[in-house]
Amino acid sequence: MPLPTIAIAADHAGFALKEILVRELGPLANFTDCGPYNTERVDYPDFAAKACAEITGGRAELAILICGSGLGMSIAANKINGIRAAHSESTFTAQLAREHNDANVLCLGERVTGPGLAVAMARAWLTATFETRHQNRIDKVHALEQK
Repeated sequence: MPLPTIAIAADHAGFALKEILVRELGPLANFTDCGPYNTERVDYPDFAAKACAEITGGRAELAILICGSGLGMSIAANKINGIRAAHSESTFTAQLAREHNDANVLCLGERVTGPGLAVAMARAWLTATFETRHQNRIDKVHALEQK
């Protein structure tokens, strides 16, 4: 089975964790690095939009977004039609984000999550599969986007 393509982006506060995730999860996915490429101060909405455009444009199946808390990236990503971004701070919620909510974006916080846990959460999210019994709820969420 081919590896999924995952867009990954951060802001300056998430840069180091972005680099760790790409290195540690490389065997599980093909990563498209949407930046930034250094720790210079940047604005998270710009990079959330760039990574999510990879999904909505059909060039990536999933995305991982990292900022200081993970919250800003989650808020920004969820403004984009077709994006179901889940902020997570545990492997359990990361796994359920895929299984129950079909989350196509995982948002993490470098300042609140150590690298070992972040890698474990991303791995749990990547290896989980959507349980289609929840599809009616996803359809209702999609309907909310149309309002």
